[in-house]
Amino acid sequence: MGSLWHGFADMGAVERDGAFVVARGEGAQIWDEAGNRYLDATAGLWFTNVGHGRREIADAVAKQLGDIAHYSNFGDLASPVLRELAERLSAIAPVPGSKIFFTSGGSDGIDTAAKMARRYWHEQGKPEKSIIVGRQRAYHGMHVAGTALAGIPVNREGYGELMADARTIAWDDPAALTALIADLGADRIAAFFAEPIIGAGGVYLPPDGYLTEVRRICREHNILFVADEVVTGFGRIGGSWFASSRFDLQPDIMTTAKGLTSGYLPMGAVFVAPHIAEPFFAGGVWFRHGYTYGGHAASAAAAMANLDIIEREHLLDASKNLESLLHEHFSPLAAHARVAEVRSGLGAVAAVQLADPGEALGMVKTLRAHGVSTRAAGQGALQISPSFVITEQEVAEMAVAFGHALDS
Repeated sequence: MGSLWHGFADMGAVERDGAFVVARGEGAQIWDEAGNRYLDATAGLWFTNVGHGRREIADAVAKQLGDIAHYSNFGDLASPVLRELAERLSAIAPVPGSKIFFTSGGSDGIDTAAKMARRYWHEQGKPEKSIIVGRQRAYHGMHVAGTALAGIPVNREGYGELMADARTIAWDDPAALTALIADLGADRIAAFFAEPIIGAGGVYLPPDGYLTEVRRICREHNILFVADEVVTGFGRIGGSWFASSRFDLQPDIMTTAKGLTSGYLPMGAVFVAPHIAEPFFAGGVWFRHGYTYGGHAASAAAAMANLDIIEREHLLDASKNLESLLHEHFSPLAAHARVAEVRSGLGAVAAVQLADPGEALGMVKTLRAHGVSTRAAGQGALQISPSFVITEQEVAEMAVAFGHALDS
């Protein structure tokens, strides 16, 4: 019996069948502890945008650790590298002049955004605006606010009521948001949270015009629009730093993590538009919120090196090319009898939706036997979100492996 308790796992099954132990990685490939090679279809967990084994990031972290590993940024405290990173992120923000609030990861970011939205309305003299709204199938991390807000009921089972002021609407119909506003009243709704591409809920692409329309509805009814770009941020959307930039969403608040450091160290960043930050920066207002390791100095060093690589190697362009490659190589699998549909064509993501969702976990293990590491997402979808450095040959090899696994 091992001592490690895995996240999102049937531990009885893990104890029975053993763990899949990843020992090292390079580029878009990983190796298990026995030395077997796999194409990494998921980039770790949506995050290794620049690929595995980047010595440049490791060296930047080592240097920072030698200077000072971390120091709190509560009150008036800061580290040089964190201030530099905040300025760099503000310069690429979808809303010019955004302020940057650092966290330890995406789940932290969602809880931060939920509290910030409510506190903003409190400072505006509207404390009754407390309801936050999410969508079916959406995933917003696993802290209390994110679990309550997300549209994956199974993730809420067994915990009781986590947050009374949370609502869930249809994921693909702007009219559902309009109907909820009519039912509850705009004067009670603080914010609407939306992943531009639903990620862990199954890789669902937004219907044409959906994001623009829900953004318009929020603006019209004075409801904050929160873009959850933990997955899509830092190039995963394809061709842009953020989906909010690609679709000109101008979010009031935007949450990010994963691709910020390419997963080399944990870190998240919440982008706050100037008009939302203003009450907190005017003086006399404390936002009594923060994390011990939010804005960790070594993580900031990793982020700076990661952003250097993305810019120097033109990986935003590579991601846009990957958007087309994944669609080209994986969309033909939709014709397979075991496949219900393939979702691709927007961003460096795709999903092979199995006709029988119950086959997904078994198919993940079958794919390992064919040299590919992936995971099940949503209800029976197989996730594809490789590193931006993956070659076209590797994409083709991965698609062939999917076909063989489906045949077997």
